[in-house]
Amino acid sequence: MISNFDYATLQQLWWIICSIIGALFLFLTLVQGGQTLLWQVAKTDLEKSLVITSLGRKWKMPFTTLVLFGGALFAAFPKFYATSFGGAYWVWMLILFSFIIQAVSYEYRKKPGNLLGPKVYELFLFINGSVGVLLIGAAVGTFYTGSNFTLDLFNRVTWDYTLMGINLRGLEAAFSLFNLSLGIFLVFNARILGALYLLNSIDLSSIPDLESRLRKNVLTSFLIALPFLLYVLISILLMKGFSVDNTGIISLVSFKYLSNLLSMPHLLVLLVLGILLVVYGVISTSYKQSNKGIWFSGLGTFFVGLVVLCLPAFNNTAFYPSKLDLQSSLTIYNASSSMYTLTTMTYVAIGIPFVLAYVVYVWKLMDSKKLTKEEVINDESY
Repeated sequence: MISNFDYATLQQLWWIICSIIGALFLFLTLVQGGQTLLWQVAKTDLEKSLVITSLGRKWKMPFTTLVLFGGALFAAFPKFYATSFGGAYWVWMLILFSFIIQAVSYEYRKKPGNLLGPKVYELFLFINGSVGVLLIGAAVGTFYTGSNFTLDLFNRVTWDYTLMGINLRGLEAAFSLFNLSLGIFLVFNARILGALYLLNSIDLSSIPDLESRLRKNVLTSFLIALPFLLYVLISILLMKGFSVDNTGIISLVSFKYLSNLLSMPHLLVLLVLGILLVVYGVISTSYKQSNKGIWFSGLGTFFVGLVVLCLPAFNNTAFYPSKLDLQSSLTIYNASSSMYTLTTMTYVAIGIPFVLAYVVYVWKLMDSKKLTKEEVINDESY
């Protein structure tokens, strides 16, 4: 059946696959969000150990998913990978660095005799959960606002944005109000997910103060995130988009993304459903004392992330626009791998559902029993 797919179908299929992986990563930023809450919700060494042990069981998942996302983009859309990861490398290097210090922190925070001390490693975890997620949001925002690159006839990328004579190589993305708002929203949404996950994974029956602080942070983080979410959504509906005609010519079109939503009502349904699920997860946790909010808000985050990643790529839209030269902008059609490569990758991708099923199975085993303070007391590694 796969051999009967035409080239355009395979290109669209692989953008959907990459978007699913990216949306899954946004759900898994619950680890990063939980890290930013550490100093707010944990007041004793035992509470800190409970939080870090719970998050430590999952910290590899978002990092692995982010690497998988980058790898899928590299294989399916190498022109985008070369343009963004090559031209805007300071952004991606800082993101990568934030995940490196995260890995180091979980490994060495409580190692005997370490020179830095636990608080420094806790600061590293905070940086990963705040700066790292903020920059990822800013990078995703460039799918809508564009970046400062041009491509020549040989697809060599030139990045041209300087500040005081320094080429920022992508860091200028954080200067856009839209990109910055998207990044801040993702940071506080991750904090919501982090608090919801900790409520679900830790036995808090004997630590009511920690439970109370977590529930309070769910609502507080949501109220802070809400105006940034509204700004991003309103901006998407009103902003100009980068449209591609049948000859491949790219031009600015008013209300392009609103038009995309109306032309693809399934994305509109997913967007509304996703927002409602996030809100329900927050309300059920804050007012109904539920510990199941992570599954509602997590699924809602996945749906919203999927829409945000798909909306700028389909319906004849350039998903990575150039602000310096419109015709250098990238689409899923001019940035993808060959027909042979995409066909081969699609056969391999048949195994993805089995991998996801295994991940779900392992997750269920790890969380089948809530983490107790007795386990942490007996485990000296945290």
